[in-house]
Amino acid sequence: MISTRHIARLGKLVPSVRFLSKSRTLATVTDDPLDQKVEMTNWEKGHYINYKKMSENLSVVRSRLHRPLTFAEKILYSHLDDPHGQDIERGKSYLKLRPDRVACQDATAQMAILQFMSANMPSVATPTTVHCDHLIEAQTGGEQDLARAKDVNKEVYDFLSTSCAKYNIGFWRPGSGIIHQIVLENYAFPGGLMIGTDSHTPNAGGLGMCAIGVGGADAVDVMANLPWEVKAPKIIGVRLTGEMSGWTAPKDIILKVAGILTVKGGTGAIIEYHGPGVNSLSATGMGTICNMGAEIGATTSLFPFNDRMYDYLVATKRKAIGDFSRKYAVELKEDKGAEYDDLIELNLSELEPHINGPFTPDLATPISQFKDAVAANKWPEELKVGLIGSCTNSSYEDMSRAASIARDALNHGIKAKSMFTVTPGSEQIRATIARDGQLETLEEFGGMVLANACGPCIGQWDRKDVKKGEANSILSSYNRNFTGRNDANPATHSFVTSPDLVVALTLAGTLNFNPLTDTLKDKDGNDFKLSPPTGDGLPANGYDPGQDTYQAPPRDRSSVSVAVSPDSDRLQILSGFSAWDGKDAMDLPILIKTKGKTTTDHISMAGPWLKYRGHLDNISNNMLIGAINAANGEANKVKNFTTGQVDAVPATARDYKKKGIQWVVVGDWNYGEGSSREHAALEPRHLGGLAIITRSFARIHETNLKKQGLLPLTFADPDDYDKINPDDKVDLMCTELAVGKPMTLRVHPKDGNVWETKLNHTFNESQISWFKDGSALNTMARHTAESGAHA
Repeated sequence: MISTRHIARLGKLVPSVRFLSKSRTLATVTDDPLDQKVEMTNWEKGHYINYKKMSENLSVVRSRLHRPLTFAEKILYSHLDDPHGQDIERGKSYLKLRPDRVACQDATAQMAILQFMSANMPSVATPTTVHCDHLIEAQTGGEQDLARAKDVNKEVYDFLSTSCAKYNIGFWRPGSGIIHQIVLENYAFPGGLMIGTDSHTPNAGGLGMCAIGVGGADAVDVMANLPWEVKAPKIIGVRLTGEMSGWTAPKDIILKVAGILTVKGGTGAIIEYHGPGVNSLSATGMGTICNMGAEIGATTSLFPFNDRMYDYLVATKRKAIGDFSRKYAVELKEDKGAEYDDLIELNLSELEPHINGPFTPDLATPISQFKDAVAANKWPEELKVGLIGSCTNSSYEDMSRAASIARDALNHGIKAKSMFTVTPGSEQIRATIARDGQLETLEEFGGMVLANACGPCIGQWDRKDVKKGEANSILSSYNRNFTGRNDANPATHSFVTSPDLVVALTLAGTLNFNPLTDTLKDKDGNDFKLSPPTGDGLPANGYDPGQDTYQAPPRDRSSVSVAVSPDSDRLQILSGFSAWDGKDAMDLPILIKTKGKTTTDHISMAGPWLKYRGHLDNISNNMLIGAINAANGEANKVKNFTTGQVDAVPATARDYKKKGIQWVVVGDWNYGEGSSREHAALEPRHLGGLAIITRSFARIHETNLKKQGLLPLTFADPDDYDKINPDDKVDLMCTELAVGKPMTLRVHPKDGNVWETKLNHTFNESQISWFKDGSALNTMARHTAESGAHA
C-alpha cells in the first residue's frame, strides 16, 4: 500500500500516474486532502492555509531528528525557512521562521509602520492587520469614551488608516475591540504561526495557533519578507487531568501555573498544555490560559486542536477551516512519546479558585487561604473596584457566567457594593451579550460598560475615586498587575482572578469573602449563599457581529497618501541610528543602576504616554522614569556626573548625549519583563545609550534591544551586580563581541581599585551585524542597497 505522501512525491515526477488498490480505485495525486485551498480568514482573498507545505517541512525535519515531536515543535519546524539546513536544538539554535500572519495594536503599530515605510516597499509581504484598542481612555462609559478617543487621537488614527490602505494592511477601527479577541474571532487557525506586537499575542493558542509577542522591529522584518528569527524554545508540558466544576474557571489554571513557575519560570520556553483535561475547556477558556502565559515569561502557550476548537470555528463562521484542520489533525497535537524539558501535572478536579497578587501576577493564593493572607499581609480589606473583561477574560462564556452571579444577587435584592466595570473584548461580544441580556444584567447589577478596548488593563483609566498614594485594593479579571499598572497609583493593591470571583467579591465589597463557603445578606437581612456560576461557552443563537468596524485595503493603492504632519507632536518620521565606530567604549557613566523589578512599564510607561508612541523624541521623555535608583531608592532621580546635579533620568541622558557621552544602564533580574513595547529599547538608543547590563533579561526586551543596535549583556557572575556602584565608570570591550564568547567589563570605582568581570550575551552572527550597522533596520537597508548594486 502506498501512502498519500508517497503518491504526492511520485506525482511531482509523473503527474499522470495513477495507483490501484483493493480499497480505492483511480486514486490520483489530487486526492491529497491537504491540497485544498482554504482561506485563512473571511476578511481577505488569496491568503491560504498551507497545511501541505507544513506537512512537507515536517517530513524533512522528522527524517533528520528521528524522534517524536511536541505540538509546539511541529508548528515551529513546519514554518522553517530552510527545513533541510536549519540547525535544530531546543534552547540553543536560532530558528529562522516564516510566520503566516502579523498583527499589530495601534500603540505599537505606529512605530512599526514608520519603520516599514523606511524600507521603501510598496506592500507588506505577509498578511498583516492593525487594531485600534490601546488609545481609548476609560472615563465615563463606552460610547462617550470612544467618541472622545476618536477626536483626541484623530491624527494617529488617520495615519494608521491611510498607511494601512497604502501598504495593503487590514485596519480595524476604534471600537472594533481588543486585538487578541479580534484575532481569535477572525484570524487564528490551528497549526498557524503568527507574530504580534503585543505581549499577549499568545491568546491565539486557544485555537491551536503558535502566536508569539514581539517588538515592532521583528514585525517589520516579517512585513518586509525577511524570515523571523527566534531562539529555539524549550518546551514545558502541562498535563491536565480531571474536570473543573463549580467556582473553578480556566483562569485558575494559569493562576496556579504562574504560582508554580513564577514570572521568570517560562522564559525561553513554550508552555504546551495536553492531556485528557483539555477537552473539558472551551476554546475561549484555552485562550485565557494562553493569554496570561505572558506573565510567566513564556515565549507562547498553546493547546492541541480538539472538538471545542472546531465548535468555535464553526460558531465564528469558519467551518471550512475547522474541516480542513480535521484533515491535518494528526499534526495538530503532540506525537505519542514526545518529551518535554519540564512537566507539570494538574488535576482540574482538585483545582481551587485562585487570586494572584498584589503587585505581581505570580503570587498565587487559593481562595480558601486568601482571607488569612489579606490579614497576615495587612492588604487593604475593602474592595474599591472590581473590573471584568479585557483581552484575557471577555468571552461569551466569561460574560455569561459573570451575569449568572449578578442575576443571582439581583434576585435576592442586592447589587454590587464596590465600583464595577465591564469591558467587552470586541464589538461582536458586546453586540451578542446586549442581544442575549447579559449586558443588561451586568448594568443592573451596577456595572459601567466601557469601550471595546484595553482601558484600565493597560493604564488607560482616568480613575477618580482615590487619590494618588492612597492605599486601596482592586480586583480584576485582567492579566497583569504590576505596581501602578492600572491606575498609575503605586499604592493600589491590584489582584487578578477569574471574572466569577471578581463579581462575587464586588458584591460583598471586601477581600474577606469566599463565595464557596461564606453567606451574604439579602434585601430582607436573610443569609443566602451564591450559586456556582453557569454559562454557555457559545451563544445558542450565534454571534451578532454588531457594527461594521473593518477597513479593507483598496484595490488601487497607488493614489493613497500617508498622513503625517511635519509639525506633529505625536508622529515623527524616523532617521537611522549611527553605526558602531569599531572601538572599545571607555569611561562610560552608569546612567542608572535599577533596583528590583524593572518592567517595560518602568522603562517606558503607558497610560498618558501612549499618545506619543509614534514620536520617538517626545516619548523618550518617559525613559526609565518608573525605575527605582539603587543609589537613593527613588524613581526618576539620578546624579549627572558632569554637573553634580540630581535630575530626571531622561534629562540627564539628554545632557550626556548633547555632550557626546555614551552611557550604560545596570539592571537586576528579568529586566524588561512585561509588555512587548519596543519603545523601551528605542528610547535608550535614541538618548545615547550603548549597553544594558543586567542579571538577566526578559526574552522580548532582549531581542528589542539588539534590534535597535544596543548591547543587552548579562553578568557571568550575577553577584557582580552588587559589586557595581551607581557612580562607577566602566570600560566596555566592544571589539570582543563574538558569537558564544563573553565580553570584558572593566570597572573604575570612584574610590577603590579597578576590577574586571565577564559579561555574557546571546548574539548570533546576523545579530552582531545589527550592532555594527547601528540597528537591524540599518542592516536591512544595507542589504537592500547591496542587492540593488549587484542587480
